Amino acid sequence: MSQEIVLKNARVVLEDEIVNGSILFRDGRIAAIDSGAAATGEDCEGDYVVPGLVELHTDHLEAHYSPRPGVRWDSIAALQAHDAQVVASGITTVFDCLRLGSDEDGGFQKGEMRAIADAIQVAVSEDRLRASHLIHLRCEVSAADVLDHYDDFRTDGFVRLASLMDHAPGQRQFQTLDQYALYYKAKRGLDDAAFERFMAKRIAASQKYSAPHRKSIVEACSERGIALASHDDATVEHVEESIAFGVKLAEFPTSMEAAKASHEAGISVMMGAPNIVRGKSHSGNIAARELAQAGVLDVLSSDYVPFSLIQAPFILADGPQGRPLNETIKLVTAAPARTVGLSDRGRIAPGLRGDVVRVRHTRGVPVVRSVWREGRRVA
Repeated sequence: MSQEIVLKNARVVLEDEIVNGSILFRDGRIAAIDSGAAATGEDCEGDYVVPGLVELHTDHLEAHYSPRPGVRWDSIAALQAHDAQVVASGITTVFDCLRLGSDEDGGFQKGEMRAIADAIQVAVSEDRLRASHLIHLRCEVSAADVLDHYDDFRTDGFVRLASLMDHAPGQRQFQTLDQYALYYKAKRGLDDAAFERFMAKRIAASQKYSAPHRKSIVEACSERGIALASHDDATVEHVEESIAFGVKLAEFPTSMEAAKASHEAGISVMMGAPNIVRGKSHSGNIAARELAQAGVLDVLSSDYVPFSLIQAPFILADGPQGRPLNETIKLVTAAPARTVGLSDRGRIAPGLRGDVVRVRHTRGVPVVRSVWREGRRVA
C-alpha cells in the first residue's frame, strides 16, 4: 500500500522560484507540488519548505569521537550524536570527513578512521541514523603515511569524495608564515625554537611527498569515479593543476584570483558557511561574502558549525545586496548535490527523494521546525 504525506500552506522553495502551496510525498519520493490551498495535510503555517541540505565537508564527527585531547568516545555513540545535530540543522545528506595522513593536528592512529567508517556502515545497516551518511576522505598529501591510510578505503563504497590537502607552511591556506604562526604556534604552545623546527619538518615533508602522493590519490579516485576536491587553492597555477586532475570542487580558495579561475573553469567554488555568518575567515583569508558578491560562490559547507549551513543562505538573502532566497538556498542544496553527482536530491521536484526541511525565519535567525528524509519524519 502506498504511503502518502501532504505538507500544505507552505512557501515552497523551488530552484527557480518560491511558490505558495503544498507538496505530496508518495513512498518516500516527491509526487507533486501544487500551488494554492490544499484541503488536507500537515499545516506548515506559511513557513518555508526547502530541499534537505547537502553537506560536503564537515569534520564535526571528529569532535564527537575525540571530545578532548586523548579522549576517544564510542564510535557509534559519537556518530549518533553528530547525526542528531546535523539533522536538527536541516542537513539530510552529510559527507563525514575522515582524515588520512598524519598532519599538523595529528592525534589519530592508523586504523581509527577505518573503524569510524565501519561504524557508519553498521549504523546505516541498523537504521540508527536520521541523515544519509557518505564519506569524504581528507587526504593530507604532504604526510608520509597518507597512502598507507588510503589503502584502508580502496574498496569502500561509502567514499564519494576525496580532497587533496597540503597544510605545510608557505602552501595554500598558509601562504605566509605570519598566518601559520597565528594558527599553530599559540595553538600548540610552541616557543620560537620549537616552532622553527616544527615548520622545517613540515616544509621538508611537503617538498618530498606532496606531488607524488597527490598524483597517486588522483589516479586511485579517478579509477573508482570518486569526486575530487582541491583544498585552499591560492593561485591560478593551483587551479590549472586542479583542471588537469579533473577536480570537481574547489574547497575554500584563499584568493579571489583562484576562486574566479575555478568558477570560470566549471569547478564548483565552496566556502565555509561560518565565514558567511562571521563575515570573515577564521584563518585570515578572503571573506566568503566577497566571493558571493563577485558571483563566484557556488557551494557552502558548515565546516565546523552545523547550524551555519541553514543560517548562511538567509544572511545572504537578507543583506544589503541580498539575492533571492531560492538562489542562496541552492548553495546548500542543488549545487553541492550536482557537484558530486547526487542527481536524486537537492531540489524539490517530482520524482526526487522526499528530503525537505520546514524552516521559520524570524529575528534574523532561522528555526528548523521539521525535517523529512525520503518522506520519513526524522526531526
